[in-house]
Amino acid sequence: MKFGKVPTKNASGSVLAHTTHSKSRIYKKGHTINDEDVNTLLLDGIDEITVATLEPYDISENEAASQISKSLAGSNIKVTNAFTGRANLVADKSGLVIFEQETLHKINLVDQSITVATLQPYDRVEPGQLIATIKIIPLAISKQLLEKVMELISSSGSLVSVAPFVKKRISLILTQLSGTKDSVLKKTKANVIERISSLGCEELETVIIPHDENTVTSSIKTLAKKSDIILMSGASAVVDSGDVLPNGLVLAGGKLHHFGMPVDPGNLLFTGTYNEIPVIGMPGCARSPQLNGFDWVLWRLIADLQVTSKDIMMMGVGGLLKETINRGQPRENNQTPKLNSGMEAKIVGLVLAAGSSKRMGDTNKLIAEVKGKPMLNHILDALRSTNLQDVLVVTGYQNRKVEEVIENKKAKIIYNPDHKKGLSSSLKKGLDALPKNTDGILVCLGDMPLITAQIIEKLILSFDPVEGRSICIPVVGRKRGNPVLWSSKFFPEIKKISGDIGAKTLLDTYSDEVYEVPINQDEILIDIDTPESLDSINNAK
Repeated sequence: MKFGKVPTKNASGSVLAHTTHSKSRIYKKGHTINDEDVNTLLLDGIDEITVATLEPYDISENEAASQISKSLAGSNIKVTNAFTGRANLVADKSGLVIFEQETLHKINLVDQSITVATLQPYDRVEPGQLIATIKIIPLAISKQLLEKVMELISSSGSLVSVAPFVKKRISLILTQLSGTKDSVLKKTKANVIERISSLGCEELETVIIPHDENTVTSSIKTLAKKSDIILMSGASAVVDSGDVLPNGLVLAGGKLHHFGMPVDPGNLLFTGTYNEIPVIGMPGCARSPQLNGFDWVLWRLIADLQVTSKDIMMMGVGGLLKETINRGQPRENNQTPKLNSGMEAKIVGLVLAAGSSKRMGDTNKLIAEVKGKPMLNHILDALRSTNLQDVLVVTGYQNRKVEEVIENKKAKIIYNPDHKKGLSSSLKKGLDALPKNTDGILVCLGDMPLITAQIIEKLILSFDPVEGRSICIPVVGRKRGNPVLWSSKFFPEIKKISGDIGAKTLLDTYSDEVYEVPINQDEILIDIDTPESLDSINNAK
């Protein structure tokens, strides 16, 4: 690959190294220059550009990332399309991530231009969550390097997969002494049920028995007849393999496999089996919902993975789970953070419906009928048909009349008393009312009744701030339309805007983060501002 500045007239077929602004358009990094581009750039006065020119033995960054990611992907994995040299592996089911670590290390050692980053082995993941990302650093690599990587993968098979959680019937044995409080037993049971429910399993039965070996033995034998996993939590901590709970398992004819683990909290856990049914002696910390070593063992069993003594003893590196000064904020739960992109991001629909409809004469266009229902309800119905959980509607002019026609009862209505100050005032009102942890807003206009749920979902699926798709805007040809999806990173700047221009000025300021989503439907350009345009829509077949 040759990299550097070349005369624009000689750039056809080369890959653009940096986003380039000409007078008439923007060319994104990674764009392959064609003859038409050359003519446009020259007409706009750009005589020299920085490009990568691929040699016959080169392969482009996207093609290389695509080939590697598809070869790495095993069961229950989805592969995203390569973009700017990056392709992602995403979980398709709830479960645990399984890696072939040694080969992954070898891939990263092939060359600095090829990188594979993953979560930790056996991390818990949910559908849509990012598991691994493959990034090609330069704009192209040699086919020879790619072949080395592909040989490593082919010798090991798929290297990244998800072991899915399997629905299990789980029983719980709680022991009590004379001083054991009922509140402790209730708390323990509630936290266990919460844990297993989040894993797709069901609580089969919970028994509360005296803290002695014989009763433990009897309960194990009874519950084993219908359980897939048995959990035990003692009234006092297990301090020896001959203590009440492990000894009760042995007396029942079961096997004690392991006692103690290098995970804190979770040290005093034991594992065993009774008639091949897994049995876990829960450490005292498992009474709390806080992540601990018990979770790591339980997850693997529910994913139908073996948990041997060696497996447990290998959990020590990374096994210090207690909060430390270096850890910062305490963990809030035992969920692995999700990737905030696409359908996994928390997107809020924000419908602007505060305008005064001056060009419509005496009619408030938002309550005028379009195809048999008030105009505003068209966009609200489209939003309701998507996966968006939160929809905000900002009203202003004739707000009571507008609010009366809204049929989407889940939509939250916000009145903007400053609506005469322009569109930006409604944007600010909407931003101030957003739920916590919002990742982005889809700004919709109430006078665009032809927007469909399919258009909205395409925008949401395209949203990925990590990949530079922080602003998603629909396009037909080269014409941009609405609605527009904005990442939360822009909220502070949107709040500073004044007047009736909305956030359009930011599209130029942050052109590198704008992603144009091809829609090929004129609906994204059509708003209704006049009686004539209203009649045209209603008379159309």
